[in-house]
Amino acid sequence: MNRGFYIIMAAQFFSALADNALLITAIATLREIQAPAQYEPLLKLFFTISYVLLAAFVGAFADSMPKGRVMFISNSIKVLGCVLMIAGLHPLYAYALVGLGAAAYSPAKYGIVTEYLPHSKLVVANSWIEGLTVAAIILGTVMGGWLISPMVLDAFRIADDFLFAGQSGSLLDYSMTCIAGLYGVAALINLWVPNTGVDHRPAHSNPWYLMRDFAHCVSLLWKDKLGQITLAVTTLFWGAGATLQFIMLRWAESALELRLDEATYMQAIFAVGVAIGAVLAGRFIPISRSVEVVGVGIVMGLGAILMVFIDSKLPAIALMLVMGGLAGFFVVPMNALLQHRGHILMGAGHSIAVQNFNENLSILVMLALYALLVWADLSISTVIILFGLFVAITMFVVRRWHQRNMREHRAELERLLAIAASLHHPPPSAQALTVAADLKEVLPPPAEVIAKVGRLAARPVRRRRKRKA
Repeated sequence: MNRGFYIIMAAQFFSALADNALLITAIATLREIQAPAQYEPLLKLFFTISYVLLAAFVGAFADSMPKGRVMFISNSIKVLGCVLMIAGLHPLYAYALVGLGAAAYSPAKYGIVTEYLPHSKLVVANSWIEGLTVAAIILGTVMGGWLISPMVLDAFRIADDFLFAGQSGSLLDYSMTCIAGLYGVAALINLWVPNTGVDHRPAHSNPWYLMRDFAHCVSLLWKDKLGQITLAVTTLFWGAGATLQFIMLRWAESALELRLDEATYMQAIFAVGVAIGAVLAGRFIPISRSVEVVGVGIVMGLGAILMVFIDSKLPAIALMLVMGGLAGFFVVPMNALLQHRGHILMGAGHSIAVQNFNENLSILVMLALYALLVWADLSISTVIILFGLFVAITMFVVRRWHQRNMREHRAELERLLAIAASLHHPPPSAQALTVAADLKEVLPPPAEVIAKVGRLAARPVRRRRKRKA
């Protein structure tokens, strides 16, 4: 991989890091202004609504100019959202503006890799993207908790007393400034993103054509006998995951008696579990067997109910690791199969747009339902039980749906799975050659490494000789 690729990865990492830290800081801001409890899940709803409303158009916007410029504009919008929150705009509206920037950013961050790199390096590039995404989720969540912790707020108070005699306003404004700074770093790095040389003229700019074309793609994927199952699973999963994010915080504060900044560590532990589950899925689940993991979703839903019976930290950490592992093991194979079917049916760009639309629509619906439960003042235990049963029952229904498809269209589904298996399992020798070529390009020659180590080891000896002389 060359220097341009690492510039792209650095920009994406800082932007994702800020995204995950911002949610925790925005929740703390809502609590500081004593907003109703149901406003907290509405934060994510306001953030996500741009993904749904603009799903048919953001792809065309990303293709209308160099991807580096699109990402710079998007991160600048995120900076503006943070600045407006500091200036006093209600957190829901400011967070919605950040969501607008994120919706515009999404197709560009995926599209630039396919434009910039040859197909032989896409597997290595995707592993970098997934690894940095998980790292950003874990570190960003921890950073968000750290920025609102009493220790850091005390440091901000000292700085505020020194600079503004304690008259600047909320101490959380300093936390928000740090996050805006991360977005600013990402935007500056975007200025150095290399131009891929692709002709950036969208094939169509008529909004009515874009909407009809997008509706056709949505219909096409839902009618596909294999695509409909994977799309249903990932749609339900991401809606449930976004809801669990808020349930986890409220549960940790209520059952484990943790502060908000401490409760964020439970989210980070869950993310570590997701990473472990994703690695295991990649190791043991071939794409031809992806649909078989639907049963894991049922277990994950029932496992969530165990949260009701836990009131100490060590069992909670163990449960979060296990649930995260189940989530990663469950969604990664389904996501891979969905992307494969989408690429075959309509191309990668349209497939990602359809997937994002359905998943974010699910997030909107499930967070709205969760906000209603909070507004109704139901206990967190009741909410957890309802959530776990919902996940388990819906995954059971999807499993039965797939079993019916297998009975009625077995020959077609077996053929589609065989095609997926053949396309995603290149000959071992060719795969080894590709990996070897990538390593050879990235790593220096062994002789050069040995020579450098020798020179470093000889430096102290030379210095001692000079001193004696």
